[in-house]
Amino acid sequence: MRVTTKGQVTIPRGVREALGISPETEVDFIEDGGRFYIVKTNLPNVTRKFKKLRGIASSKMSTDEIMSLTRDS
Repeated sequence: MRVTTKGQVTIPRGVREALGISPETEVDFIEDGGRFYIVKTNLPNVTRKFKKLRGIASSKMSTDEIMSLTRDS
């Protein structure tokens, strides 16, 4: 497996299927005695909270208008 210049690798399909990794899945790397393991992580509630707002701001909105979208009303 080759690492790109951006430090990226492709997780083989069999590994993704075995771990239940799909697009948008958060993963983490755990080190144990010189070995690294990839594990699925749970998304924090904060990330889910803002997911519905992704992509709705336009360049015609002011910074204050965009920031108000991310704040609780």
